[in-house]
Parts: sequence; C-alpha cells; structure tokens
Amino acid sequence: MSIEVRPATDFDDVATLVGPKKPTSNVCFCLSYRIGSKENNALRGAQRADRVRELCHQDPPPGVIAYLDDEPVGWAAVHPRSATSFARNRLIPHVDDLEVWSLWCIRVRPGYRKQGISHALIEGAVAHAKQQGAPAIEGYPVDNHGEKVNPTMAYVGTRRLFEDAGFERAADTGSTLDGFPRVLMRLDLRGSHRQSKKSVSVMDSLP
Repeated sequence: MSIEVRPATDFDDVATLVGPKKPTSNVCFCLSYRIGSKENNALRGAQRADRVRELCHQDPPPGVIAYLDDEPVGWAAVHPRSATSFARNRLIPHVDDLEVWSLWCIRVRPGYRKQGISHALIEGAVAHAKQQGAPAIEGYPVDNHGEKVNPTMAYVGTRRLFEDAGFERAADTGSTLDGFPRVLMRLDLRGSHRQSKKSVSVMDSLP
C-alpha cells in the first residue's frame, strides 16, 4: 500500500476529512486549536468554511492530508505552536524557547482505519515541519497504556503512536482526555530523526 502525504492546500479535501456533515454546523473543521477561542466561537456556518478555505491558501497551510489513489483518507493538523492556541494553553507546558511546531489532530476516514494511515500522517507531518524549518515538533497524545480510547477522543493520538514515529516524552501535562492523562511528546528535527518502528510507504510530494 502506498500512501502519499501532501500539504493541505485543497479546501474540498480538507472539508471531506474534517468538515461537518451539515454545512450550516458551527463545529469542527479543526479550528478550535488553530485560531483563538474568541474567533472560533464567533464563526458560524459558512463563515467557518470560508476561514478554512483562507487557511488553505496560506503558507504554511493548516496541515497535511494522506491520499490513497488520490482519495483523501486522513488529516493531520500541524502548525507553528506560536500561531495556535497552544501558545497560551496553561495545561500544556512549554518545554523550552524553541520555535516548535504542534501536531494536535490526527483523523482517518471510516473504512480506511487500521491500514497504517495514522503512522503515515505523522511521518508526513514531521517531513512537512522539517522542510519548513521547524527545529522540533511536538504532540499531546493520551498515555492510555494500551487501554481502549473513545473513538471521538482518539484524534489526539496515543503515546505509543508517537513513540513509533520516534517521538519521546518531554513533559507531563495538566490535561486529560477520556480519563487518560496527556503527555507532551517531542521530536528534535535539527538532526536526522530516527525512522519509525513501523514501515509505511509515504511518498513525500512536498514542493
């Protein structure tokens, strides 16, 4: 299976993966951490879609998308932490003063799960951040010790998933999700990061 991970510059593909089922809905589109809470709460219906369309045309775009035979099958939100709400989040600590990138949402479409797409998304997000000059990238998954996580809460990923991609625990957080503590996982990009434990074919099409 060959999975291609590309920057999220196509709004329609982003909408397929993280857009609400009803265009008039005031939720999702993966905006809650990407923009400030005040703006996020103010955007309604089509305004949310318009904001995401605008983000897709920015450099860098709001994340990366995994494609299988040109079909969008997975989404990962990744961006400089300083331009997200994590810059002000009191529950997620700042490990240091590096201009770190945050990877905070991983979603795979129903029907395509358990095919290694989550692993490919993390690898693609890491490659994207590194190409953009990020010195490090971090995620905030749950430390579930192998226990089952509610699918609606699984978007943050698990500690094991990030460890498989070479990330290491850098700090505990004050955040919990679905009853599990979240940990800050960090990968230094200033040197060559080690390969993930799982072998997934990812064709990097970043320009």
